[in-house]
Amino acid sequence: MRRSHYRRESRFPAWFTGRRRIIAAVATVVAFGSIVTVTQVSDASTKSRNQQRALAACNNIQAPKKSQLSTETKKGTYTTNKGKVTQHADDGAGDVASTETLRTRCRNWMNNNNGGGNNNGGNNGGGNNNGGASASPVASASTAAGGGNTGGNNGGGNNGGGNNNGGGNNGGGQATTPATPPPGAGLGILANSCDDSQLEPHDGFQNGNRCVSTEFGEVGVAENNPSLLITQAPTNVGVNEAFTLQVSTRNLIRDRFLAAGQGGYYVESSVLQNGLVRGHFHTACRVLGSTTEAPDPAPVPAFFVATEDGKGGAAPDVVSIQVPGLPNEGTFQCASWAGDGSHRIPMMQRANETPAFDAVRVEVGGGNNNGGNNNN
Repeated sequence: MRRSHYRRESRFPAWFTGRRRIIAAVATVVAFGSIVTVTQVSDASTKSRNQQRALAACNNIQAPKKSQLSTETKKGTYTTNKGKVTQHADDGAGDVASTETLRTRCRNWMNNNNGGGNNNGGNNGGGNNNGGASASPVASASTAAGGGNTGGNNGGGNNGGGNNNGGGNNGGGQATTPATPPPGAGLGILANSCDDSQLEPHDGFQNGNRCVSTEFGEVGVAENNPSLLITQAPTNVGVNEAFTLQVSTRNLIRDRFLAAGQGGYYVESSVLQNGLVRGHFHTACRVLGSTTEAPDPAPVPAFFVATEDGKGGAAPDVVSIQVPGLPNEGTFQCASWAGDGSHRIPMMQRANETPAFDAVRVEVGGGNNNGGNNNN
């Protein structure tokens, strides 16, 4: 058989044939694998450095200073009503976490949420918006580790995205025109996030001159909004004479409490369960220096508890609050109000609803409790 004179010229040089081609192919695969490996190692190294910086930030956290507590309240957390009701004195302000506890919590969180800053913080619209150059060790640690709740929940959506046109998947990096105006557009609102605040980020403890970036959270329909009433209280009691307040709540599931002294203040968004707010309620008694002008808000009250008993719901019920006695003669204001997981009065659907709050006056003096009711 005659071989054709036409033969396609090889695209490889004459020497690049047979075994040499096989060797070269193997070398290419090895080289490509090395590049992938180097890239993976580099990425892992970057994440490792971020993680180390985050953990180092945890080591700078310091326990908060102890706050002033109410004068007559039994300290700590205790139960009443035959062990059925849990009372947290001063909203848990006396349950102050130690420095080591806070640092351990921070490290544990970092180890469980070490997804990397760009992926977790960037795509969710957080990271740079909320963590940034914060002076707070907690905020700095969150930024280094990827943001988690701080970067994701607080940076995107309403707070970081809408008005700043940088949230969502853009991660705050590129300016885009929003598809719809942000809430409150045209009303001349002063701010709806902490992006431009000159104050330090709030850290969950009872510190003022801070900016709280926690989103408001879920609000129910009007018929499911919480309400509260003091149904029974004395009009007169003696000095240091114990008495009882009866408090009724409706549409409040009393199963959510984060101690203020543990960093649980203003850090949790409102959460609904079957349309109802999860939280607790507070009761406080303070002396009034005058009944003709608003009182000074700074002094601590004589009595303050946060009530959490795992009960409550859509139907109204009543909880008894035992006040151990008030220390001096005068007119005292005893008040009760509902709180969500962050201790705020729950939101309402309409602006013209009455908050879940009630107050009575109790005269403390030489006479005995006359058994009368302020509210019925």
